[in-house]
Amino acid sequence: MVDVIGGPSLPQERKLVTSIPGPKSQEIIARKNAAVAAGVGAALPISVVAGGDGVLVDVDGNSLIDLGSGIAVTGVGNSAPRVVEAVQKQVAQFTHTCFTVTPYEGYIAVAEKLNELTPGDFEKRSALFNSGAEAVENAIKIARHYTKKNGVVVFDHAYHGRTNLTMGMTAKNIPYKDGFGPFAPEVYRVPTSYPFRDGLTGAEAAEVALTQIEKQVGASNLAAIIIEPIQGEGGFIAPAEGFLPALQEWATANGVVFILDEVQSGFARTGQMFAAEHEGVTPDLVTTAKGIAGGLPLSAVTGRAEIMDSAHAGGLGGTYTGSPIACAAALATIETYQADNLLARAARIQEIIEEVFGALQQSDDRIGDIRGRGAMMAIELVESGSKKPNATLTSAVAKAAADQGVLVLTCGTYGNVIRFLPALTISEELLRDGLQVVVDAIAAN
Repeated sequence: MVDVIGGPSLPQERKLVTSIPGPKSQEIIARKNAAVAAGVGAALPISVVAGGDGVLVDVDGNSLIDLGSGIAVTGVGNSAPRVVEAVQKQVAQFTHTCFTVTPYEGYIAVAEKLNELTPGDFEKRSALFNSGAEAVENAIKIARHYTKKNGVVVFDHAYHGRTNLTMGMTAKNIPYKDGFGPFAPEVYRVPTSYPFRDGLTGAEAAEVALTQIEKQVGASNLAAIIIEPIQGEGGFIAPAEGFLPALQEWATANGVVFILDEVQSGFARTGQMFAAEHEGVTPDLVTTAKGIAGGLPLSAVTGRAEIMDSAHAGGLGGTYTGSPIACAAALATIETYQADNLLARAARIQEIIEEVFGALQQSDDRIGDIRGRGAMMAIELVESGSKKPNATLTSAVAKAAADQGVLVLTCGTYGNVIRFLPALTISEELLRDGLQVVVDAIAAN
């Protein structure tokens, strides 16, 4: 194993000393294939030994530019100094008691911070969990308990998780749902706003969705509407302006709990602490995870006190929910977002990505769309002269970039979207280097 210390001291450079994957990574991945279930895949078959800010170092000594951040998790970097210090201190004190057995202050402090930071000027409560899917599932539980209704509306291209309920809420079949049914009932899917493909204004797209809800479900049967303010796995689809406010207004008027799934878009990722803030949308409940704790497993549901408090004592929780270690990491992570002005860094990352791919789009019409907000940006690749999804080009570009030491992730219902999720702490020089590799990969294919 390469002896490398991670963190900000790690050289911020792209450096290849072997092909990707190198021989040592190949040995370890062979062990993975022999020991780990085949259903647990790997986007890039390398074995990482260190990371910090914008780079990952593998066991062969290659330094790769990381434009994925563990799928939007390590917004403050994957070994941020405040997080490392907080975790080390907490581990030395105690690792676990189970909050629902003997509470501790860290959990409460995280809840207080979430109640303060999430959208909405009203009294709130929070409950902590382990994963994004857990947060979504508990938000639905709470909404159903509060409204005494069962129906849940989700949207085309949505991704909400891999549990049985959240698989039913997720749109894409492969790899998330195929062969894993039957799924939980009372989940209804309606069209979303997809400006690149539907050509509708936000108001027009909302009218289509709400008409279908009213005609096919009925407000009297509906506990909740849940939507990602920017869809993640579905293709980083940002709805047209006015779509989300129209959904919120209808939900409020009809006694339906309006839930925003900010698992991927939350915590400074879009240039605001939460993506809802771009249009002034105020959800009744919001789910968070990923960027909340600098890489440790933590998630939350936060929302109106009267809704959150409706569940009976013992109805929410779990053995590991709100781990003291993860809570310590979360407080340090949130401090880092605020103290290091990472909202502004996210906005600057957006400017750079739009500049680079906007220029390329002028000469290559296979760049069908450039979209997103902050450091949650994507390009949708299409066949020349059309809007037909080009999944073949997308896969080839991701592979070519990896070969040159740049990790990018793909997504989208049609498999034709390359997403950019760098750590907010990445240097401009390193970001531009990584983006140029992607540009060159598109040109070469």
